[in-house]
Amino acid sequence: MEIYQGVLLGILQGVTEFLPVSSSGHLVLGQHFFNMAEPMLAFNISVHLGTLAAIVIVFFKDIKEIGSSIFKPASSKSNNKLLLLIITGCLPTAVLGYVINIWGNIVFSSILLVGCMLILTGIILWLTRKKQNTQNNQSKDIQISNFTFKSAFFIGVCQGIAVIPGISRSGATISAGLFAGLDRKMAAKFSFLLSIPAIIGAELLHLAKGLDQPIIITKATILGTLAAFITGYIALVFLLKIVNKGKLHLFAPYCWAIGILIIIYYLTSL
Repeated sequence: MEIYQGVLLGILQGVTEFLPVSSSGHLVLGQHFFNMAEPMLAFNISVHLGTLAAIVIVFFKDIKEIGSSIFKPASSKSNNKLLLLIITGCLPTAVLGYVINIWGNIVFSSILLVGCMLILTGIILWLTRKKQNTQNNQSKDIQISNFTFKSAFFIGVCQGIAVIPGISRSGATISAGLFAGLDRKMAAKFSFLLSIPAIIGAELLHLAKGLDQPIIITKATILGTLAAFITGYIALVFLLKIVNKGKLHLFAPYCWAIGILIIIYYLTSL
């Protein structure tokens, strides 16, 4: 892999990992239209760790508070509950992610599926425009106390389904949080806190599957990871501002346009 290819793939990963346009869908499209081979195992894992680092930095305070609640259970009831909510959301994500990966050769190579799922993502995002920020003046503790485990499970299901290319993980989980009645900030926060164990679990699974492959760290991998981290951080901060303003639906037309173009391309190439 050339250095410029590593940087471009890192930027693509960083931008689309957080914006609600489906990073997996764009990577499938990139590999199809540009006839690019799937990135090496080390590169694939490394760029995902780059975007994971962006999440950790942006939500470091929340992660620190949740971590402290593990060692000091009596320190904060809200943080204790938030940890249990994250665990609850991880359960359906793990099951669905594993089941969908069984059909990986079909699911992760079909551009027609990507096109259809992007249109579905656009519909989901568009529906969020009707959700009002009714809990804007409530404190974090009150918001978490009103956050049910049923809602956390529902958001986890949406995250698991988002393994399918074309369905945006951030778009699906933030939208699910809004539909469940969460405050915009809480919906976004829970979405990305929930993504941390999901990303770690997915990369460990990829590592286990590729133990027979050589782990080679190249300049392309290093620079691609740095590009994924920088662009990911910028994209995440930008998305949080968009969500806080209640403008998540503005990404819907992009998803529809790309999805329709993909379907037209597929049908005309038969």
